[in-house]
Amino acid sequence: MTTALLSTAEELHARVRRGRRAVVMTMGALHEGHATLIRTARRIAGPDGEVVVTVFVNPLQFGAGEDLDRYPRTLDADLKVAAQAGADAVFAPSVDEVYPGGEPQVRVTAGPMGERLEGASRPGHFDGMLTVVAKLLHLTRPDVALYGQKDAQQLALIRRMVRDLNFGVEIVGVPTVREEDGLALSSRNRYLSPGERRTALALSRALFTGRDRHAAQEALRARALEVPSTHARAEALSAIGESRAAADAHAVATAAPGGPAAVRAAVHQVLDEAARLDPPLKLDYLALVDPADFTEIGDGFTGEAVLAVAARVGATRLIDNLPLTFGSLGAAS
Repeated sequence: MTTALLSTAEELHARVRRGRRAVVMTMGALHEGHATLIRTARRIAGPDGEVVVTVFVNPLQFGAGEDLDRYPRTLDADLKVAAQAGADAVFAPSVDEVYPGGEPQVRVTAGPMGERLEGASRPGHFDGMLTVVAKLLHLTRPDVALYGQKDAQQLALIRRMVRDLNFGVEIVGVPTVREEDGLALSSRNRYLSPGERRTALALSRALFTGRDRHAAQEALRARALEVPSTHARAEALSAIGESRAAADAHAVATAAPGGPAAVRAAVHQVLDEAARLDPPLKLDYLALVDPADFTEIGDGFTGEAVLAVAARVGATRLIDNLPLTFGSLGAAS
């Protein structure tokens, strides 16, 4: 299959459409995470559909002092990755094509959710991101668009925009792809020196530690629920030597700190150790939030949550996250 390289919306609109069009939006520097998105899009579009990959480094979502100028631009390599993963076309427009006449005066505003976490660290970032996503959705006219769950807040905001503004497109989130050592794949990983990369591994290690603490806690809580506090049941447990195990399960399930507080504490322990490494990890934020609005969850929270972290190692800023489920809905996702 030949993958077409297109630079204008006119070229894209001239293509004959058969079946569903699935779009994967990227800023280029494609890696295995992007390839996974493209392969997933290929399955969704089917043999009769079309997969379009956009490659556009959006200036609106870079703040002052960020890495717009040095962000990797590797279009020839990107075209090969997209082709191997099953893309029918790569749409790589210029800044003038996307923003004719200069920066747009009318933009999409992310609202309160866009001011939290990543938005607080990078003011205006999500307004710029949503503006370009809205434009690219209009330019590519997909039936479905796919985004990585590594950028969890971005994905949540895109879903909210599509719902609130009645975009006629299905949004699909694809799980984070990691390297063998656990580091979440990112185009910015190439900036890391060997020493910085060793420090950066603390991000995923901290998240996995929080997940494991949560899973153990949920398992103990489930065990406690299976052991009613009745005299007859206590006698039966004693007879088979399980009374201490049941008591331990009850104690751990009800102890403080528990739930979200215990997860946060476990993650902070790893991150605090990483802050003493050479080079150090400089934490931007650690958050355990409700994915509906990215506000911090309380100790009585039940349902789906996102454990998210952002930090700098040297000059490189990295983000990562894991989904968790609290309470009646089960253990870690």
